[in-house]
Amino acid sequence: MSVTSVREGRPEDYPALAAIFYDAVHRGAAAHYTAEQRAAWAPGLPAPAVWAERLAGQTVLVAVREGAPVGFMTLTRSGHVDLSFVSPDHMRLGVGSSLMAALERRAAADRLSTLTTDASLAARAFFAAHGWTVQREQRVERGGVALTNLAMRKSLGP
Repeated sequence: MSVTSVREGRPEDYPALAAIFYDAVHRGAAAHYTAEQRAAWAPGLPAPAVWAERLAGQTVLVAVREGAPVGFMTLTRSGHVDLSFVSPDHMRLGVGSSLMAALERRAAADRLSTLTTDASLAARAFFAAHGWTVQREQRVERGGVALTNLAMRKSLGP
């Protein structure tokens, strides 16, 4: 098994991150969302300009194995984890935990005391295992299709 390293994302990573996002939604979340819900959530690979705009202004952390991105997390300046995805082929191999540790170090360095996220049903157990708590269940609509996610929170310090 190769070691996962985590580094800052670069624009040249964005196509691979878009593919990880799409694959994680369609394969990784299949046990938690219907095919219709997954198609509404990620109808196709995000357009490069749209994806670059989504990632702009956020800290993008990329997990790399054997030179290739296998997962990523993004953090806004206010402490919101906007995106958190691991390639389905690399789930349950410590990739997400490596990303979370790096993200929490970055948040602490940025003097953030609280982190928030809107976690998918598929990500709930992962976030809970890392000390996050559910604040409330939420329903969001994508393309006329309702999806459930969870507002979650983690305190980083006193």
